[in-house]
Amino acid sequence: MLILDAKNRLKNRHMVSLGVVDAALVHPREVFRCAIESGASALLLVHSHPSGDPTPSTEDLRITRQLIEAGKIVDIKVLDHVIVGRPVTAVGDQPSQPGYLSLRESGLVAFG
Repeated sequence: MLILDAKNRLKNRHMVSLGVVDAALVHPREVFRCAIESGASALLLVHSHPSGDPTPSTEDLRITRQLIEAGKIVDIKVLDHVIVGRPVTAVGDQPSQPGYLSLRESGLVAFG
């Protein structure tokens, strides 16, 4: 996660969990412990999909919503959750893709 100050400038970065091929354990307690200790005003969540496909899983959406709600309790805004994959070059009718997906930009999760 990227920890931001009141002007949304980077203060710190912290690895919350190192996952395996198809899962990573993430709990609000671990996310917000470091954010609180760092004096965060906001944070950005970032994780990768080793498959290269940045399409969010049901669990990605669930944990993002849970973290947004937990952030409201401790007054730390979750600004976005970005999933990193691999860029795809346009081939034929298939458009190129940037290799990441912002849950905020996609509208899949309400960030408030």
